[in-house]
Amino acid sequence: MKIYSKLLLSLATILFVGGMYASNPVVEWDSQSLILDGKRVVPVMGEIHYSRLPHKEWKRAVGKMKEGGVTIIATYVFWNHVENKEGIFDWSGSRNLRKFLEICKEENMPVVLRIGPFCHGEVRNGGIPDWIFTKGVKSRSEDPRFLSFVERFYRQIFTQVQGLQWKNDGPVLACQFDNEYRGHGSYLMALKSIAEEIGFDLPLYTRTGWPELKSPLPYGEMIPLYGDYADGFWERSLLPAAGDYYKAFNFRPFRGSTAIATEQLADQKEKITEGDEAYPYFTCELGGGMATAYHRRPWVYPEDAYSLAVVKLGSGSNLLGYYMYHGGTNPDSDTHLNEVQRSPATNYNDMPVKTYDFQAPLGEFGQPYPHYFLLRKLHLFMKDYGDALAVMKPIFPNPFNPVKGDDSFLRWSLRQDGNSGFVFINNYERLQNLSTKNKIVFEACGIKFPSKPIAIPGGTVCIFPVNIDGISYATAQLISRRNGKIYLEQIPGIPTEISIDGKLLRNVKPQGTANPVYKNIYLLTSEEASRLFLDPVRPIADVDKPIVEKTEEAKGYRNISIGVNKVAESPQDAEFKDAAVYKISGLPPAKDRQGRLLEVKYKGDVARLYCEGQLIADNFYNGRPMLYGLWRLPDEISEIELRILPLQNDMPVYFPREANVAVGEKVINVDIIPIER
Repeated sequence: MKIYSKLLLSLATILFVGGMYASNPVVEWDSQSLILDGKRVVPVMGEIHYSRLPHKEWKRAVGKMKEGGVTIIATYVFWNHVENKEGIFDWSGSRNLRKFLEICKEENMPVVLRIGPFCHGEVRNGGIPDWIFTKGVKSRSEDPRFLSFVERFYRQIFTQVQGLQWKNDGPVLACQFDNEYRGHGSYLMALKSIAEEIGFDLPLYTRTGWPELKSPLPYGEMIPLYGDYADGFWERSLLPAAGDYYKAFNFRPFRGSTAIATEQLADQKEKITEGDEAYPYFTCELGGGMATAYHRRPWVYPEDAYSLAVVKLGSGSNLLGYYMYHGGTNPDSDTHLNEVQRSPATNYNDMPVKTYDFQAPLGEFGQPYPHYFLLRKLHLFMKDYGDALAVMKPIFPNPFNPVKGDDSFLRWSLRQDGNSGFVFINNYERLQNLSTKNKIVFEACGIKFPSKPIAIPGGTVCIFPVNIDGISYATAQLISRRNGKIYLEQIPGIPTEISIDGKLLRNVKPQGTANPVYKNIYLLTSEEASRLFLDPVRPIADVDKPIVEKTEEAKGYRNISIGVNKVAESPQDAEFKDAAVYKISGLPPAKDRQGRLLEVKYKGDVARLYCEGQLIADNFYNGRPMLYGLWRLPDEISEIELRILPLQNDMPVYFPREANVAVGEKVINVDIIPIER
């Protein structure tokens, strides 16, 4: 008997119950949070695209996400990755969804499948195969012919999922239908109906909460999930700090973004969509980084992602879903699978052919960037204090009326339940130098603190506890509560003051994890907090540097055309015959390649790596080095080819301040570096 496939409706709450057939937790939700076996949780969801990663790397990738504090995995199932030719489905190798799900099950990682049919994800046509556009059907519509193709696709997905749903003690917790859909809710309901008839029977169904639908969904059918980014490659502007992204660095009482997908979705309103408050506030696309398009190549900073996450929590979000959390590489195909202006649909930007590093916490080859560790301490806090945080309502002492770079006040919010709460502070905004805020005293939960006014340095992002775990207040950030021990982080530039047991501890200094500063309370440096509970980094022996030889000079400059969507087009394959050519030889033997990256520091327009004539990696220059995981090369290969197109004057391209945009191209250094963990 099916006992949980329908929503249980009441005036006060909606509970979606799952896992009653096996040992998976019972899944419920109400207007505040997700509830597992009766306990409120504040999960961390990280996006990884399984088909953008070689299958041999999946287990390691999932493990590193888990180590970073991710508690739910989200992944797209790109239609054109598995049915690029009509009627021929390929679930082998990196496309083997079932194998990926089995690994997630082994790692006890729940999965949200984002099954389209439209996904975007900077994939050609948003993931819809080219052949669909030859059928005379209207895609992303209730056209019965289109839905018949979708049904066939969904049936194929179900062959990969069957037996691995939540009710079967499997990892598949939820699925999302379509993405960034602005039409009628009946289309999304048609997709859900097809999925349920095939056999999908999951605790949760979701959709992106932007843009606002033309006609609403029945209440409770799909939870709307939201997002925000620090910058956007999709902006038409070639200026730094373009668009409305600065608003995401301000605490606010509504959920939607006015900056996501602005090349497609104009006039997004700053408002609370009617009915939103009946759902928990979850995100699925909080910018863990940002991709580089040909015309716009942002450089994102670790503080961008951390600030966005703290602001979202402080604004009331009870699930942080990062897009992306782990970067990837587009799989080989007889058709390039990247979004370009010359494709039939979803052709707003020219993206790299291969790389989808996204400057995510874990990059394209699993390399941790600094914000992997920075965010990790926040994720520890969410895991250990999520049950308390989930019921705390946000309070906004400052009105939401942001001006870019506004430095006239300290940005902070309070989440409070009764006499307990957390103060969220954000004195950071991307590409703005916010000043130190002096003479700051907080009033929260009936307590004024600290004992004397303090200064909050520019760039500070942190969370202070109030009446939590016996601590009346602390000007330090709670990180974790494990085995009776409470761990706090000292915030740089702010003296640590702890009020506890009627005592006031002033100017407390970090003593590490070995020595408490008071009873069971430990104060850590930021570095110690970011790596709490991780094994020490194990050194890896150096290997010889490769040999680099320039074999051909670039043959002039390419003609940069403007595409149908009014931004610069990336070079075509044939144009690389005129690129500067370098031979990279002396690569280490296969036994020494695991965990090592080829690092190419260069300047130029676009760089590509080839192995025996096959394109294996590409890079739109933005000042960062080009990286490649050496273990992906065939064992017998000891030399590869690098081609670089030169920079030229007056390019219709946004480069960040870190890029050297002098005319020409140059290889600065080529080295082999270890992945840190």
